[in-house]
Amino acid sequence: MKIDIWSDIACPWCYIGKRRLETALADHPRRDEIDVTWHSYQLDPTLPEHYDGTEIEYLATRKGMPQEQVRQMFGHVTEQAAGEGLAYDFDTLVVANSARAHELLHLAKERGLADAVKEALLSGHFEHGMDIGDLDQLVRVGVDAGLDEGEVRAALDDGRYKAAVASDIDMARQIGVTGVPFVVVDMKYAVSGAQPPEVFREVLDKALAEQAPALQVVDGAQDADACGPDGCAI
Repeated sequence: MKIDIWSDIACPWCYIGKRRLETALADHPRRDEIDVTWHSYQLDPTLPEHYDGTEIEYLATRKGMPQEQVRQMFGHVTEQAAGEGLAYDFDTLVVANSARAHELLHLAKERGLADAVKEALLSGHFEHGMDIGDLDQLVRVGVDAGLDEGEVRAALDDGRYKAAVASDIDMARQIGVTGVPFVVVDMKYAVSGAQPPEVFREVLDKALAEQAPALQVVDGAQDADACGPDGCAI
């Protein structure tokens, strides 16, 4: 089974959703059969590489909301994050364009390290005041996850993964993604938002059941001679 997830590193609910999905998968009896693929999405592609202001100032301006209302929103999100073991710190959060970080994720995906890099980027952005638009900090994330430093720098310098990022965003547009996180199970069922673990689990179980439907023996057709592990009927 394949799970495709569209999310943005700059999306606080995406980190919460990641944790909730992980909870749903943690003790799933068929966890080893489930492959998770991360896809790029940008909530605000127009952001400059670095924004000279706080997250509160940025959102208040972008959404036309009073700063106090934004603070209240942050309080709610921080509380929800804490429930998943995450320590959000909006006071130290650095507002930056996430495009280059998404390019790093595509390199990590090719090397089988996407989840580790995704985790580091989300944690760095929301918990540790990391600048996700800074080349050196992105290189450090990649190296810590096991990527080659020279390859990371070269990839981010020449923009070889820009097309892959754009392709993900275009695919999101085609399938009707208007918000993230957006989780698609076997390209059949979609779950929008940071749903509780039980919702993810229910969708997974439904999709898995449909992959291998239970066979029904036709009435009166179960007693004919046949062969089994212990031999054949005589």
